[in-house]
Amino acid sequence: MHQSFLDYAMSVITARALPDARDGLKPVHRRILWSMFDTGLRPNRPHKKCATVVGDVIANYHPHGDSSIYEALVRMGQHFSLANPLVDPHGNFGSPNDPPAAYRYTECRLTPLAMTLTEGIDEETVDFTPTFDGSSAEPTVMPARFPNLLVNGSQGIAVGMATNIPTHNLTEVIDAAIHLVENPDAGVADLMRFIPAPDFPTGGAIMGRAGAVDAYKTGRGYIRLRARAEIEETRGGGSRIVVDEIPYQTSVEAIEEKIADLVKRKVLEGIRAVRNESSKGRTRMVVELKSDAHPPVVLNQLYSFTPLQTNFAVNMLALRDGVPRTLTLRDALVAYVDHQIEVVTRRSEHRLAGARERAHVVEGLLRALDLIDAIVVAIRASADRAAALAALCGEELAFSEAQANHILDMQLARLTRLGRSNLEEEITQLRAAIAELEEILGDDARLRRVITDELAAVRDAHPSPRRTEIMSDYGDMEVEDLIENEPLVVTLSAGGYVKTMSTDEFRTQGRGGRGVLGAKLAADDVPVRVLTTTAHSYLMFFTNRAKVYRVKAYKVPKSSRTAKGTALVNLLDLAPGETVQAMIDADNFDPSLSLTFVTRLGMVKRTRFAEYDKTRSKGLIALILRAGDELVRVLETASDDDLLITSRNGRTARFALEEVRLMGRGAAGVRGMRLRAGDQVVAADAAPASDGRDLFLVTDGGYGKRTEMKSFRRT
Repeated sequence: MHQSFLDYAMSVITARALPDARDGLKPVHRRILWSMFDTGLRPNRPHKKCATVVGDVIANYHPHGDSSIYEALVRMGQHFSLANPLVDPHGNFGSPNDPPAAYRYTECRLTPLAMTLTEGIDEETVDFTPTFDGSSAEPTVMPARFPNLLVNGSQGIAVGMATNIPTHNLTEVIDAAIHLVENPDAGVADLMRFIPAPDFPTGGAIMGRAGAVDAYKTGRGYIRLRARAEIEETRGGGSRIVVDEIPYQTSVEAIEEKIADLVKRKVLEGIRAVRNESSKGRTRMVVELKSDAHPPVVLNQLYSFTPLQTNFAVNMLALRDGVPRTLTLRDALVAYVDHQIEVVTRRSEHRLAGARERAHVVEGLLRALDLIDAIVVAIRASADRAAALAALCGEELAFSEAQANHILDMQLARLTRLGRSNLEEEITQLRAAIAELEEILGDDARLRRVITDELAAVRDAHPSPRRTEIMSDYGDMEVEDLIENEPLVVTLSAGGYVKTMSTDEFRTQGRGGRGVLGAKLAADDVPVRVLTTTAHSYLMFFTNRAKVYRVKAYKVPKSSRTAKGTALVNLLDLAPGETVQAMIDADNFDPSLSLTFVTRLGMVKRTRFAEYDKTRSKGLIALILRAGDELVRVLETASDDDLLITSRNGRTARFALEEVRLMGRGAAGVRGMRLRAGDQVVAADAAPASDGRDLFLVTDGGYGKRTEMKSFRRT
């Protein structure tokens, strides 16, 4: 009895109740999707009766009750259960408080997103195992082109354990997966920059991030969900509370019943009536209030005593290598990324073998065209196909058996010039494909790039705006609240290193003081920008690719005076070859000034600062660059300043900035300096329009020259 119960428990845990961390599917869901895929229920095909699907799954893959299979099928098609449904329903698939129609009435087919779970399954990307009766085979896991475990979550009760994984936003999860592929050492805190909290299909709001932080760091936690409600004034001068989004796994009917019960027991007062005005695809519950009721108080009571506010108990339990494990956010994504590395590797090996086999045949056909006369003689002298095959494989012609068979099957039309041209074009394409596949299999960075490109393609093909808002909760402090807003000195070097230092690192000295060391840089590196700011201020970094990034000063690692700082590539999402050209303190920017951009090819643009006062992890486009151009300088300028631009050949142009009109962020600018062939802009600066100043020029060779501004005429 003891052993039998253990066998039963393990069977329930591994073969029924828990999802696989790689594709996020339980066996019943995987079998349903595989059956639908195998029988051709694609998005471009007509719906088919659910009874047919259930019967096929029972007969071929899952010898259990029809009700459990239909329940699993229906859940994959409910927009209020899954963030991104895998089954396209036709008919009554139920509501949060009502069961679906019988399977003889409803119909289904796969969604386009479900097809990405099976993509590549026919290219030996996953293992297959015999079905329960050995009559066919089924996949042990899906290739899963997106992290379904996190996107659609999972719920299940096994023996002695249970899982309850919340749904997440598809775009956020894929962005986190891409980041992990590119940065294998990324931790939970880093990944939470992309996945701040779950995203539920019914919307609502998450109160505070503390529960999500616990869940992502430990695999367990409680997330407080709250309905989205507004207080409206009625025509008669009264008030009502309108609820248009409810917490996940609750229903308007259940909330309505709970409110009625609390009103009857006089726990809630001030409520005159409750109406369910929901319709298909739209949630709306109206709570009419009495004239003497205080709406905010009633709303808070509804949150406290009814399912308008609930707790979602997160328990991220899934099968990892066939063993139940509680997963952190990083663990779940690592399991998926490891699976994708295996899938892409196996797919590339399969494609490479096929390409090599076909290339071998095509090479034989091309050689056959050169030896066609000898081949015709050999075939005509043969008694049958076997003899002809032997003749082609003999020492004289020396074709392989595969090549010889294709030669014997070749049509006479292939002997034309067009036939040869087609074969030569095919062999060129095959050799290119072979080289690419060998590169993927031989270069880990290239393989990871394939994974990120395919993930990005899924993300772009299935845009998914966030449904659930993240709101601050009482006692929920932001990171910034814990950081002192102290004054800082920020330095940027030409080599791309940045650091912040406390102003206490520097003391006031007399006129004859020697100063102190501000940075210990490499021999060929020099500071290019030093500014003072405060820890809570934003720093703006402009790159040669004309992108701007905005970062809080406290996020730049603090260093000692002698440290060289942190490489900007570790702080900003810089592309290869992208370097920072300018750093500006956004919070202390004079609103009367504007930003002036000067490019390598002499283009100039003037834009209001507010156009760039936004935060985006991937950066903002500062201006549109022409082919071969790059950003050289970003200046803080007044409208009455003069702009001076100097080229590599020592030519300088001077003109009034007021001649350059203010433009939008997406503009390319106007020509500020005409350059001769081979010349380019190397420096630019702004100065007041008066001629009372001097211009000091320094060359790469260390020569300097001071010239009166009036020597440079305006153009």
